[in-house]
Amino acid sequence: MQGSGIRRAFLAKYLLHQRRTFSQLAEKLSSVPGNDAPIPKIPPFDYSPPPYTGPSAAEIMQKRKEYLSPSMFCFYDKPINVVDGKMQYLFDENGRRYLDAFGGIATVCCGHCHPDVVKAIVDQTNRLQHSTILYLNPAIADFAEALASKLPGDLKVVFFTNSGTEANELAMMMARQYTGCQDIVSLRNAYHGNAAGTMGATAQSNWKFNIVQSGVHHALNPDPYRGVFGSDGKMYAKDVQDLINFGTSGHVAGFMSEAIQGVGGIIELAPGYLPAVYSTIKKAGGLCIADEVQAGFARTGSHFWGFESHGVVPDIVTMAKGIGNGIPLGAVVTTPEIAQVLTRRSYFNTFGGNPVCTAAGHAVLRVIERENLQENAHVVGSYLKERLTDLKDKHEIIGDVRGRGLMLGIELVTDRQLKTPAKIETLHVMDQMKEMGVLIGKGGFYGNVFRITPPLCFTKEDADFLVDAMDYTMAKM
Repeated sequence: MQGSGIRRAFLAKYLLHQRRTFSQLAEKLSSVPGNDAPIPKIPPFDYSPPPYTGPSAAEIMQKRKEYLSPSMFCFYDKPINVVDGKMQYLFDENGRRYLDAFGGIATVCCGHCHPDVVKAIVDQTNRLQHSTILYLNPAIADFAEALASKLPGDLKVVFFTNSGTEANELAMMMARQYTGCQDIVSLRNAYHGNAAGTMGATAQSNWKFNIVQSGVHHALNPDPYRGVFGSDGKMYAKDVQDLINFGTSGHVAGFMSEAIQGVGGIIELAPGYLPAVYSTIKKAGGLCIADEVQAGFARTGSHFWGFESHGVVPDIVTMAKGIGNGIPLGAVVTTPEIAQVLTRRSYFNTFGGNPVCTAAGHAVLRVIERENLQENAHVVGSYLKERLTDLKDKHEIIGDVRGRGLMLGIELVTDRQLKTPAKIETLHVMDQMKEMGVLIGKGGFYGNVFRITPPLCFTKEDADFLVDAMDYTMAKM
């Protein structure tokens, strides 16, 4: 306890010092003799938001403290009051523009307030905001058909939910009902949601409350950077067979994993892992569940779904976030045979399949296809990863650069050999990049991984600005 208090005091003192010294960083550095590194400039953008006349950031923060859950937290020592957005940019209460490289946690795929998505929402809202799926409406049926066309094999039956947590909860229940088994295997370091069932599948103590969580076994994480077997996917896969042999009856309900772990710090699964594990799970009578909440909807660039890069076809696919570009929407897609399990009782979701949400989702699909956003994610994401890899050669604090498309991670360490997490340094870089106009995410068990998941309309100019801002900040540490 005493050590924890000392660390908190040190961190508070460090951040206070940064707040005092960085507020005038740009002005000071520009006037320092011999300072030959120009401050990176945000790319030009032809949009100015209307004047903001609402409450200030300080007033909003006071209301949050008084009326909202104390569990809610903000990024940055001085949180931003975001009041406007357009494509890959956000604007604060003073009209200052920021490059959004976090995309609302991999949610905004088409771009903030994309006109086609906004139009679909407004048009449907003006006509019918909500009824119930007990009546017929074209919005849900049309979107389900379009969504099913993007999936391989016999994955064509859709259940709509409101979030990724709901989708994963439903997928786990379906696997248990279909197989008659309770045991589910997930990965250490995984995040699948924060409800009762999905919290069990989640495997980071940071996100798990002390409640009863049973029926889930957590396998070794096939992490090429920190994992015990490096990039040998088949060696990690043996652990799943061991879990089945020694921790279950020999039969399981299923296996759930992300193709790239988002909250866990943009961890790509070791090559060869998923095919081997899927085979093992099938032999044990289980179903394979692909959590595409963050990696889906063209974000990885090379494929529309993250699991496709591993050459596997799951039995159930869950999705949310990018599916609606910010609208509360999620889905579970499975085969007609597996879908039948929900007819054993009544399954119902009041808002799942809401006409406004499904109209938005359908518009998102059309925009991704028409604007070639998957190709853009591949081209710009590959360019950005290459530039970040070059940055790693320049700055020792960067331990690893990983991910694909526009789902990238940069892990900071104070010692490359020991891979010691650079927690305080991560906060420092993140805060100073914000001051220069770049917003990025943070994740990983140790909180030392930058998560870059911008809207898929990100450009190479945006990528250059992001890398230059990071380079500039690290050079001044």
